[in-house]
Amino acid sequence: MELTAENRDEAAAHGAADQDARAAPVPAPACAPALGVAQARALAAGTLALAAAACGGGGSTGGGGPPVATVRKPQSDAEAARFLLQASLSASTAAIAEVRSEGFGPWLDRQFAASSSQTARNFLADRGFDRVDANRHYIFANAGDYMIWSQLLSGGDSVRKRIAFALSEFFVVSLAGIDLIWRGPAIGEYWDILNRHASGNFRDLLQDITLNPAMGVFLNTRGNRAADGRGRVPDENYAREVMQLFTIGLFELNPDGTNRLVNGKPVETYTSEDVSGLARVFTGYDFDQAGLASTDGGPGIGRVPDPEYARRPMTADPTRWAPARTIGFHSAEAKTFLGLTIPAGTGAAESLRLALDHLFNHPNVGPFFARQMIQRLVTSNPSPAYVGRVAAVFANNGQGRRGDLAAVFKAILTDNEALDPAGIANPNFGKLREPVLRYAQFARTFGARSTSGNWLVLDLGSQATGLGQSPLRSPSVFNFFRPGYFPPNTETANRGLLAPEFQLVNDTSVAGWVNFVERAVQGGRTPVADVTLDYAAEIAIAQDSAALLDRLDLLLTGRQLTQGVRDTIRVAMDDVTITATSTNAEKLRRVLIGVVLILASTDYLIQK
Repeated sequence: MELTAENRDEAAAHGAADQDARAAPVPAPACAPALGVAQARALAAGTLALAAAACGGGGSTGGGGPPVATVRKPQSDAEAARFLLQASLSASTAAIAEVRSEGFGPWLDRQFAASSSQTARNFLADRGFDRVDANRHYIFANAGDYMIWSQLLSGGDSVRKRIAFALSEFFVVSLAGIDLIWRGPAIGEYWDILNRHASGNFRDLLQDITLNPAMGVFLNTRGNRAADGRGRVPDENYAREVMQLFTIGLFELNPDGTNRLVNGKPVETYTSEDVSGLARVFTGYDFDQAGLASTDGGPGIGRVPDPEYARRPMTADPTRWAPARTIGFHSAEAKTFLGLTIPAGTGAAESLRLALDHLFNHPNVGPFFARQMIQRLVTSNPSPAYVGRVAAVFANNGQGRRGDLAAVFKAILTDNEALDPAGIANPNFGKLREPVLRYAQFARTFGARSTSGNWLVLDLGSQATGLGQSPLRSPSVFNFFRPGYFPPNTETANRGLLAPEFQLVNDTSVAGWVNFVERAVQGGRTPVADVTLDYAAEIAIAQDSAALLDRLDLLLTGRQLTQGVRDTIRVAMDDVTITATSTNAEKLRRVLIGVVLILASTDYLIQK
């Protein structure tokens, strides 16, 4: 995907607005910090009534200091469920018991240490989605959609996948913007990189993402050539975005993520000259096709390359290109940016190492990354103190290592600001649940499985008939929503609060969510007809509506339904009379009414 000059200027303007908004003071104490839910409830108002009609019913472990001796454990099932809904893709009674027994930190350590389950590569290979045959998967993006929905809706590694999804909204690559043969394997390798590094090191992740073929196509690194003295200059797309979006942001930051001010004004992190200098680093790269054969695709198709080329890191070695060359296109000029000069004549690999090391060690990276990951996982408006504690762990994991992502995400999820029960009652705390995460949560909660075994779910980006959001299908490199977004002319804006996910919200999307839920919870219906659900545990207690509602409330919200919402849902559930002789179909109807009404309620939509 190539940004035009006009789009780049617009992006820079929006980025500046985002960081100005992030610098706005938040009127909340450090341990009970800042999302105003009043606007959330206003924008989502009426969904409960719409859903009822559709159903037919009426001690901190965060920070960079030495670990404390006492292991912090949840004091209730609700507290454990709340933590699981921040740290992973769903809560279950088994996971709740584990967290209560082990404690927050040890449970997370075990998740990070566990080996990965099925990779995207294996998913595609096991189903023939990377095979040249009459299905022509090499042309279409469908296999990429099937892969990511399989990853999000099923299988283990829920913590790792939750973090990988957050990372996918930071290091953005979109299926909609990678025009190459074998888009499925290309986006699959991108997703596998995020999963591999979810508990690894930021520096390693940055390098693998930079050389990933999907990213190379998305932001024009692939085929980027040195200046030729006749008007051609290196493409600056990736150089700009790796600074603006992936590492340091637009303005210099204090360690707590607030803007560093000089004479009352923020200080820009880079100039156009820095972009031009860094752009020379990302020249001379192309697909690594050495030793790979192509396959005859049949009449009118021609030769189809081995899908492995879409997975291998890009290379600046021209002898590994197809066709092979003896001369490459890496810039031999000196490369000066952000105070670093890479001498003229430095090769591609060494230039890349020096450049990424320099970016990685910039003081902005920790607070810039920490704030956005807190926003994705816990709350839209973290206090500067919270950001500062996590950024300190990014700088030093306690053992002298910078960029330890397992330590960073553990700091985010076990910080007192995330775990403090007072956050539930704080109107400035929390975030709107993204549509993709809502669907992933209820699918996992109720044992989703694929009828075909292939997870045939496509792009759900339609606000009217889908989710209004589809994973790995961001409309641009700026993600589905900006970290500094707030709904204009609202109380949220008046109070200086941010609500990034509300950039997805409008009248169509609110009604569309209820319509989607009403279909999806039944299983086997378009647009998720290949996905079926298992409500056996709920059917078993359906005769007791109070017990059923308690279970649904625990697993879906961490017992955060307010009494008024509980009463409304209970009345609608009891409208279906259940006796000892009632059929499972009748019991299921009561269950589905409860599920739909919870998923449509603002108590659910705002994650606290």
